[in-house]
Amino acid sequence: MSLLHWAVLSPFLLAILIPFLYKYLRRIHTGWFVLILPVLLFSYFSRFISSTKQGETITERATWIPSLGIHIDFYVDGLGLLFALLITGIGSLVILYSIFYLSKEKEKLNQFYVFLLLFMGAMLGVVLSDNLIVLYSFWEFTSLSSFLLIGYWNERERSRYGAQKSLLITVFGGLSMLGGIVLLSIMGNTYSIRELIAQSSELLDHPLFIPALLLILLGAFTKSAQFPFHIWLPDAMEAPTPVSAYLHSATMVKAGIYLVARLSPVFAESGVWFWLVSIAGLVTLFWGSFSAVKQTDLKGILAFSTVSQLGLIMSLLGIGAAALHYDTLGDNIYLAATVAAVFHLINHATFKGSLFMVAGIIDHETGTRDIRKLGGLMQLMPITFTVAIIGAFSMAGLPPFNGFLSKEMFLAAMVNVLELDIFNMETWGVLFPVVAWVASVFTFIYSMIVVLKPFTGKLRHLDKKPHEAPIGMLISPIILASLVLVFGIFPNLLSSSIIEPAVASIQPSLADPDYHVHIAFWHGFHPEVWMTIGIIVVGIILYKTLSKWNGIYRIVPDRFSLNSLYDHGLKGMERSASTIMKFLMTGSIRNYLLSIFLFFILSLGFSLYWKDAFVLDTGNFAPFGVYEVVLAAIIVIGSIAILFAKSRLTSIILLGAVGYTISLFFVLLRAPDLALTQLVIETISVALFLLCFFHLPLLASRKEERMTFRLNNALISIGVGVIVTLIALSAHSNKLFASISSYYLENAYKEAGGKNVVNVILVDFRGLDTMFEISVLSIAALGIFAMIKLRLTGRKDKS
Repeated sequence: MSLLHWAVLSPFLLAILIPFLYKYLRRIHTGWFVLILPVLLFSYFSRFISSTKQGETITERATWIPSLGIHIDFYVDGLGLLFALLITGIGSLVILYSIFYLSKEKEKLNQFYVFLLLFMGAMLGVVLSDNLIVLYSFWEFTSLSSFLLIGYWNERERSRYGAQKSLLITVFGGLSMLGGIVLLSIMGNTYSIRELIAQSSELLDHPLFIPALLLILLGAFTKSAQFPFHIWLPDAMEAPTPVSAYLHSATMVKAGIYLVARLSPVFAESGVWFWLVSIAGLVTLFWGSFSAVKQTDLKGILAFSTVSQLGLIMSLLGIGAAALHYDTLGDNIYLAATVAAVFHLINHATFKGSLFMVAGIIDHETGTRDIRKLGGLMQLMPITFTVAIIGAFSMAGLPPFNGFLSKEMFLAAMVNVLELDIFNMETWGVLFPVVAWVASVFTFIYSMIVVLKPFTGKLRHLDKKPHEAPIGMLISPIILASLVLVFGIFPNLLSSSIIEPAVASIQPSLADPDYHVHIAFWHGFHPEVWMTIGIIVVGIILYKTLSKWNGIYRIVPDRFSLNSLYDHGLKGMERSASTIMKFLMTGSIRNYLLSIFLFFILSLGFSLYWKDAFVLDTGNFAPFGVYEVVLAAIIVIGSIAILFAKSRLTSIILLGAVGYTISLFFVLLRAPDLALTQLVIETISVALFLLCFFHLPLLASRKEERMTFRLNNALISIGVGVIVTLIALSAHSNKLFASISSYYLENAYKEAGGKNVVNVILVDFRGLDTMFEISVLSIAALGIFAMIKLRLTGRKDKS
């Protein structure tokens, strides 16, 4: 494996070592050891800036399952590098912040940093993978590790609820995305993202194109909390603040953004992609900003603001897709939407990360995040107040902060969309700038609430006396706030090094060495300037009169909300599952087998009939003699005799006789190893049956048990036998592929050095299957042992 592979895997490796470091180095905060890794990774990925700036792509391959075309291919281009730097850079600051936020005496730091490292490694795998199956594997690992991080304080009911909610919604989207990946592989005969992009024009007319598009977007929308899947993100705020600052401002919620950006070259030429991505983004932008204003918890406001900002970026990526419909890059104003999306993605990570940390500081130093209980903290916490002003004003889109620049670019893109002459934009296109402007007004309002409510006004009486946070907790938000200022005053620091390569990755077909990103504060009195002035004026008025109009949030009762729908839906599924289980789980093995076999007969019998699949060809049957006939008769007679046996002992003996007779078939067919295996299995089975027979309770009458004839059991048994026989005859008579036996005979000794072909198949050719079979049996044995111990413990407790 290459150094790039080790860089992605290093968080997983360090996660394995954390419990040992925690155990033997308790005097030192575990975070100090963890901090070293993201700093090194950030330095490592920074080396690629000059390469991606020149348009180069660094690729590395590690073979995994070559027969299926699945390789662990990592590559670094402009887009992947941007996310890798965010993951490791923001990760370093979050870990530094957590060292002072989480007490090593009160918190289970070993678990926290293991979960955080697992998440960091999973995110790096997502943004650097070229193979879609590998990307999906890391994608689901982000869901699992974020579930563990959100539920870190698992003694709290709300933490468990938020963790479960995020897992159910994001895993649902992940499974949908897997379906889309499979469809893409069928369409393009590859799992490689780069190869699929190269075939994008051929894929557009494929009948599976739209289903694949919809399934991929389901995965992206659920992960990036787009409406109506956004409901998991506010509840995820029950996680510790460092987790919120990391997952919900710079990493996890950006995974869906990354997926849309990465696969835009594949899908962007479709009008369905344009409309779905753009509208989902705008609706999410409006609903997130509108909902944020009514929140009273600081992290709740920031959660809905994150939803809103993610919608903004998503809508820009949707509009940026229109760039593929124009030939001239230099004159294409619509490509500016993609530039704005990339720039705002960076800006959001800086100002939102700092604001989450400010919320954590307020909570840490005052004991509450409720804005109704806060006020007047400006004099007691001046540094925190300064950071809050920078972050909130940037989020509101005020100069001279970086959020102002990307917000202006966003508004410009929404105005320019009116000039589109594709996708029927001449009719509904006017709604784009209108919705964007209204949502931006609410963005301004909640930004003012975040900074003014806690820090201005009169100082409230609190249970904990507030004071400025320790310097260690302030370093990370100060660094992020400084970046907000630097990127705002000197925006072109990132233009050629980060933004241009990322845009070229999203729009590779439009790559042009003569195109350069230039971001400036002033472009004249364009419509977006007047829109910004209107946002500020109307925003100030609405903020000042908030108490007079916030009653609109009470018009629709909470029971009609999406959260209520989710809760009732979950409870409904639980009740339905409970009802079904009570009906099916009667405690009778006979009833279970009856249901299973009945379904078996109906489903397979119907399939044979519907597909006209039954075929009988006796031409390839092997000849049989008197010995086979005699043995077959013995097996049939023995099997039928079991049904009429009057004692358990007789049944066991007859069952053993049937098994031993089958072993004679193997001898006649020149398979002595199989015959020996059959003899051993039958001997063990008979011994075990006899042992069980010895321990079975005596019958109440102390007489031999008499078997009564049951018509339904007879019909089910005959039906299963008939169906299995028909399927076996059809499979033998209608072979679609050449037998693989010749391959094993030719390669068993040459490849594996074994003369016993069966043993070689089990140990070498199918070694992985055999290992999993052993694992399944081991797990089953442990489960049975646990149930036995549980019953014994229960009896002792009862006594």
